[in-house]
Amino acid sequence: MSFKTELLLTVIMLVVIFTLSSLSKRAIRKFGKTSAIDMNSRKIIFYLSNLLYYILAFVGISLIWGVNLKEFSLFLSSVLAILGVGFVAQWSLLSNLTASVILFFSHPLRLGDRIRVMDKDFDWTGKVEDISGFYLFMRTDDGRRITIPTNLVIQKGIEILKEDKPEIENT
Repeated sequence: MSFKTELLLTVIMLVVIFTLSSLSKRAIRKFGKTSAIDMNSRKIIFYLSNLLYYILAFVGISLIWGVNLKEFSLFLSSVLAILGVGFVAQWSLLSNLTASVILFFSHPLRLGDRIRVMDKDFDWTGKVEDISGFYLFMRTDDGRRITIPTNLVIQKGIEILKEDKPEIENT
């Protein structure tokens, strides 16, 4: 390919990546607001989606500018092997991050809900105050503020309890 073609394809790729990034941010923001998810949880999803788009842009631009596919695949497999070893060493970090994403997208748990973490050894019943990238912050019924790793919440399971609302008498 000529220099002008490579430059044009690079500009097109960057425009597509930035457009997709902007659309996904808007979708995450809209989903987060309709689901009453706090800004900290949305930021984590923003960062992960941006990381995905940056990786796609790096790979695409590398291929456009003529990086040898065999050398690139060798480089990519080496990087993935190093990342794999690093993630195994930090498994709790990766599992907490993954559990936070699962809680964000597909769990009915929301801030302010009264829950019980299903654990036979501990009675963790209280109100959800915050969900971050790694922890669920909860105020227990006896007033303690505890933090529970999000992977533990997913592994143990939770029960969403109904709030006791006083009945209003009609007179």
